[in-house]
Amino acid sequence: MKSTTYALVAVAAIAAFALLREHWSHVAGYWPYLLLLVCPLMHLFGTVANSRW
Repeated sequence: MKSTTYALVAVAAIAAFALLREHWSHVAGYWPYLLLLVCPLMHLFGTVANSRW
């Protein structure tokens, strides 16, 4: 990858960390809903990835 890609990934990681740090109480309230959303998505994308074999 190019160095600009690494720089953009680093900036995005720092921004995500800063947002999570400042708004952790809001994010923590949504954890149950996020887990319920991630579970069907994992099954959907997991079965699609496994069906290619």
